[in-house]
Amino acid sequence: MIDIKKILEQHKKWLNNEEGGQRANLRGANLQGAELREADLRGADLRGANLWGANLQGADLRGADLWGADLRRANLDFSCFPLWCGSFDIKDDGKLTKQLLGHIARLNITDKELKEWVNKIPKKYTNDICKRHNIEEV
Repeated sequence: MIDIKKILEQHKKWLNNEEGGQRANLRGANLQGAELREADLRGADLRGANLWGANLQGADLRGADLWGADLRRANLDFSCFPLWCGSFDIKDDGKLTKQLLGHIARLNITDKELKEWVNKIPKKYTNDICKRHNIEEV
């Protein structure tokens, strides 16, 4: 069994260039339902990790390698999600996809062709994610 607390402590030292630090290697780890709220996981190796139902609210995942990770039912609200190749091939139950589409739908896009495509995203996705700022269905 992995000692997640120890791994995260060593990862924090690694991020701060402190002695005894080590990049978090959670490749293939079973973190189903783990309490990782506001964890600093910048640059962590989470390839193939089971994060099903994990609480990643407010987690900093910048530069984290999530290739093939299972993020179904994970709470990624207010997290810094990595938008690079390391987030390809993740498993999603649709929640993350809807959240990303909802945010894309709220961008003020000046490119006419792209704006036409973005305007086709159902406003439901945006309103399901952020109820405080509902958008009228056109």
